[in-house]
Amino acid sequence: MMALSAYLPLSSSSQRSLVAAVLDDITDAFLISEAERRDLISNLLKDLEDASRNTRNGRLFPEDAPRALLALKTLGKHPSGSAVIAQPANLSTLLSLSACTAFKDYPEASNEALRCIANAMLLVDSARSTWTTKEVGGGNASVKLLEKSTSPDRLFLASRLLFLTTVSSFDAGSYICSLVEEKHIVDTIAAKLDILIAAILSSTKMAKEAMVDLLKFAFNLLLHYPKLVECEPQDLKGKGPVTDKDQDEEDDDKVMGDYWSPKLEGLLPPLLRIFNTLPPTHPSPLAAPLTHAIHGLITIPMTPSLKQVWFGATPRGRTSSSRSSRSASLAGSQGNQGNQPASVPPSSSSSGSNSPTSPSSAPKHSTLERAFNALSAGARSLTRTPSPLTSPSKFDTVLRAYDLLDVSLAHFFPGNIDPDDQSVKDRCTAECGGDTTLDELIGPLVVLVTRMCLADESCRTRVRNLIVPPDLDRKSPLESRSDILGRCLRLLACVYHDRLKSSVGEMLFAMCDSDATTLSALVGYGNVAGFLFNKGIMNAPPANTSTTHDSPIFASGGAELNPITGTEVQKVEVPEMTDEEKEREAEKLFILFDRLERTGALPPSQNPIRKAIAEGKIPTS
Repeated sequence: MMALSAYLPLSSSSQRSLVAAVLDDITDAFLISEAERRDLISNLLKDLEDASRNTRNGRLFPEDAPRALLALKTLGKHPSGSAVIAQPANLSTLLSLSACTAFKDYPEASNEALRCIANAMLLVDSARSTWTTKEVGGGNASVKLLEKSTSPDRLFLASRLLFLTTVSSFDAGSYICSLVEEKHIVDTIAAKLDILIAAILSSTKMAKEAMVDLLKFAFNLLLHYPKLVECEPQDLKGKGPVTDKDQDEEDDDKVMGDYWSPKLEGLLPPLLRIFNTLPPTHPSPLAAPLTHAIHGLITIPMTPSLKQVWFGATPRGRTSSSRSSRSASLAGSQGNQGNQPASVPPSSSSSGSNSPTSPSSAPKHSTLERAFNALSAGARSLTRTPSPLTSPSKFDTVLRAYDLLDVSLAHFFPGNIDPDDQSVKDRCTAECGGDTTLDELIGPLVVLVTRMCLADESCRTRVRNLIVPPDLDRKSPLESRSDILGRCLRLLACVYHDRLKSSVGEMLFAMCDSDATTLSALVGYGNVAGFLFNKGIMNAPPANTSTTHDSPIFASGGAELNPITGTEVQKVEVPEMTDEEKEREAEKLFILFDRLERTGALPPSQNPIRKAIAEGKIPTS
């Protein structure tokens, strides 16, 4: 009870230095009983409320507010303390303190009051629903705070409050609907995300943290709102157009991505700007807030109305309904540049010759160079007014996703290392924390690439040509390559990264038009047999494995390919035998078959030597 006994004797006549010292002692105290903690919180809140009236006849004056609220926040970090703060009257008091004019000369006081509320909502679930009640009025206050804030620290606090409030659709369903339909929160989020992009690029303090929580809040809306209202059913389970039967089956258990509301479309452009413009991070290429942007993007469908926003006005590849026509077109693109999308760059996994997708005189760029070039272009675009929703995207999202995937796989699986090697797990633990796995880190990015391939044929063509370029060197085993193709094939055979393995398999399957024969022919049946078996597909390798005009395989020079490994068949030149060598080999065979006949292992009627002599094919002396 030392902290409480030191605080209660304070009065308006106490020296301010003594008040500050007592408050600092409360902040730094290690052992405070639950009863003392509750009493301290109650007294601090009452004294802060008195100080907000600026009467200067209580224990605390306005200048003491930041230090007192810091002590209150520290006391609230324990669940017993947060339970007191989470009471409606106390939440209402803290909300009024955050906007108190008496504390206007002490802006940190407002921030500390909001942090106290956020901590209580984090530790006490009931505080989240209490916050949005009319008695407290925190729901509307949070929206106004987000609308008015421009600095990263205030945006962080507003986003944190809104994120925690909307975690549960059961408790906050009506509030989520009002945010989207009445408060026009989507437009507010989009505007604030653009502010934070510029802040991150200029290395402003707290900008990343603010964007992370704002993206978490946006994800809650993307996740919950389509489930709460009547929305457009999407292509369920990859079965094509949704039927009434499909919809009835899914109505009882809506899954993320099954349903979509056009009212959320305004979130797509800022998410794409974040995805395409945030600079690479170190040491891991994938880190927050980029990972949170990816989580948001995979919830947004690539509907016909949104395709132009997703993919922009990139040139489209030639389309055809038949697989043979597509294969012929792809095979012909090796010698005809016009059949290939003009924006496809040379792949780092090619054999080293100029890619057929770009002029031979164009310089080749590495993956990192392309990523930095895209980043520079994206950063320049931020100086202009963001384009409206219906205008084409200025970014090459497909290439950006491929580059991020390539760099991320190369970072965590350097060279041709086995994905199950202990060093891979150690690196992930050291760089991303013990609770984060590569399934969680890289998996969503793979899912994003997969969804692009499923949604658009030109994307499938581009991704396929980037991962398995037409001029791929197939002389060595594909699964031993130290590029994105080799890493993907090795992941298909790994044990530890189960979800990432499945996601990579689905990506390769999607880029091959969801055709098992095309996938087997492209990378070898042996490399994908396990994945196809788990999908219930028992297709054997294609019968025709030579590179012809109608073959889906790209091999330079028309070389014959091994259907199991996907590599070129190396023809072994057998030297011509002399007559003496032929006689010696024939004599060895005669002795072997004679020995088998004598031991009873071979009946005389089945001895090929005796049969050849009887037919006169072998002369006898």
